[in-house]
Amino acid sequence: MFKIQTMNKISPAGIAALEKNGCRVGENLDNPSGLLLRSADLHEASFPESLLAIARAGAGYNNIPVERCTEEGIVVFNAPGANAQAVKEQEICSLVMASRDILGSIEWVHSISGEGENIPALVEKKKASFTGPELLGKTLGVIGLGAVGALVANAGVDLNMRVLGYDPFLSVDAAWRLSRKVIHTENIEELFENCDYISLNVPFTDDTRNMLNAEAFARMKDGVRIINESRAEVVNDEDMTEALKSGKVAKYVTDFPNEVILRAPNVIAMPHLGACTPESEDRCAEMAANELYDYLLNGNIRNSVNFPDVYLNRLGVCRLCVIHRNVPRMITRILDFISARNINVEHMINKHRGAYAVTIVDLGDAIYEETVNGICEMDEVLRVRVI
Repeated sequence: MFKIQTMNKISPAGIAALEKNGCRVGENLDNPSGLLLRSADLHEASFPESLLAIARAGAGYNNIPVERCTEEGIVVFNAPGANAQAVKEQEICSLVMASRDILGSIEWVHSISGEGENIPALVEKKKASFTGPELLGKTLGVIGLGAVGALVANAGVDLNMRVLGYDPFLSVDAAWRLSRKVIHTENIEELFENCDYISLNVPFTDDTRNMLNAEAFARMKDGVRIINESRAEVVNDEDMTEALKSGKVAKYVTDFPNEVILRAPNVIAMPHLGACTPESEDRCAEMAANELYDYLLNGNIRNSVNFPDVYLNRLGVCRLCVIHRNVPRMITRILDFISARNINVEHMINKHRGAYAVTIVDLGDAIYEETVNGICEMDEVLRVRVI
C-alpha cells in the first residue's frame, strides 16, 4: 500500500507494525510516502515529491530540517514519552553517581587486584574517600516537566526528596501525571537558589540554548549537582567548566560528552545512553510507525512537531486534507470552492499551530482532479491530499 523507507536500523517492532498493514518497508525505495528513522541526519537530504511524512523513532528531532519540511507540507512526527521510562531510570542512577564517587571507587578496587590478603584492610582504610551525601531530604529541581521530567520529579518524591518543578509550558496532561507533592514554581531563579540537585529535561531550542550559564550558576547553591538529559547545548560548557573548577558545581553528569566538557573536573559523561534499552527502542519504533501509518491512511496527525494534532473519524466517500498557512478565511475559501461544485460536506475539522493549519473535510461525493488542482493553486496552501 505505502512505501516506507528506513534511514537507520529500526526495531523489528516498528517494521512489523507497518508490514502488518500491508506497507512495503526497506532501506532503498524509490519515491517513498514516508521515512522512518532514528538518528540519521536529513539536513542535507533532498526529498521526493512523493514524501508525505517523516517519523522519528525517538523524542528528539534536531536531525530533521523541520522548517523546510513544514514549507513543503511534510508532516514530521516524533515519539514523545516512549523512551521516558528508560531515561528516568538512568537519571535515578545519575543522581546516585552525582552524590557518591561510585565510579572512582570501582576503578580503585580494580587497581588493588593482586594485593591478596591485604585487600580487606585496604578497602576499610580507603572507603571514606568515596563517600557522599544521601538523597534523602535534599531538594531536587526538575526543569522541564514533560514525559521524562514528570517521571523524574515523581521518582524524586519516591526517594523522599523535596522536589521543585519548573515548566512554563506545562500542559494539563503533564500536570495530571505529577505527584501532588511536587512543588510547581513559575520562577526558575527560585529553583536555582533552593536546589541541591538540578535535572535538565527540556528540548533544545533557541530559547533553551545556554540555559545554564554563568549567571544561572551564580544563583545556585555552592556544591550543586547537575544532571543533563536534555542536550549538550542547553549548558554553556565554558561556564560549566569554571563552575566545576570553583566548586560551585560539585558534579556534572551528562549524556552528551564533547571535547570541552571532557577536560573539566568532576564530570561524569555517558555516550547518550538515556534511551538505549531494547524496550525503549521497541516502543519508540512502534509508536512512530503507528503515527506514520495513521497519517498516510487517514490524514490524522498525532504527535507532530510541526503541525497541529488533528483527528477525525472517517465519514463520507472520500477525505480531503489541506495543509495551509493559518490566515483568515482559508476555511471559508476551501468550503466555498467545494460547495460551488455541488459536493456535499459530511464532516470537517480545522486545527492550527502557530502560523500553520490543517483542514480535513470528509465529502459525500468523489472529488475530481480539477477541484483538487484549484485548491492547490490557492494562496497559502502548502499541500493537498485526497484519501
